[in-house]
Amino acid sequence: MPALTVLPKVAAMSATSVTVSSYPPLNVQVHTPRLSLLGATDDLLERLVPVVRRGVATTEPWPFDDPMSLYKDSPEREWAWLRAVWAGRGRVGDSFWRLYFVVVVDGEPVGMQDLIGADFSTFGMVTTFSWLGPDARGRGLGREMRQAALHLAFEGFGARQATSDAFTDNHASNHVSRALGYQPNGSDWATRRGEAAELNRWRLTREEWSAGRRDDIELGGVAECLPVLGIRDPGGH
Repeated sequence: MPALTVLPKVAAMSATSVTVSSYPPLNVQVHTPRLSLLGATDDLLERLVPVVRRGVATTEPWPFDDPMSLYKDSPEREWAWLRAVWAGRGRVGDSFWRLYFVVVVDGEPVGMQDLIGADFSTFGMVTTFSWLGPDARGRGLGREMRQAALHLAFEGFGARQATSDAFTDNHASNHVSRALGYQPNGSDWATRRGEAAELNRWRLTREEWSAGRRDDIELGGVAECLPVLGIRDPGGH
């Protein structure tokens, strides 16, 4: 399988170097020195299917009961995942949006990073959700992709705060939140394999993000996406 061609950061959205979608959210890109977040087009999702197929959960700690269907067998597993992304991509408006990004490292898709906003124009708050294929874990990519998503949220969209949830025994996710300056924000409950499990909740304010913000992350396609998300004044947050 040939490697994906990741666009140069400066020319990421050049009309001469990419096929631009008629739907602006699919044109948004975030580039760091280690990885790129690329809008989840059908072509990229198809390239990610083998990673989804290999990623079935077989050991604890169990992840969320998520639309990715982490416990189903192939091919129902891939079908459920694709249907969830397709449905989520179409549910976009002022009151709610969820942007899906394929995480690309060295030209290969390795996972997904989502950025979610609910009543963003009122609250300026986003939530992140992500997963990595088994072969990509333990390399610091989880932290890098979260930083990329936060840069898009705060710098690109003008967010006021970001939140994240993780099961108490998901040490990797909790470590990323703590390392990036999130503060504990109480607890909650969710299900995994149909069983209740406790979550740690985290919150990162714009001021806390600014204190550790990076200057080596670049954005593409943001301005054209703002009207689709109902963001009229990103500087106003």
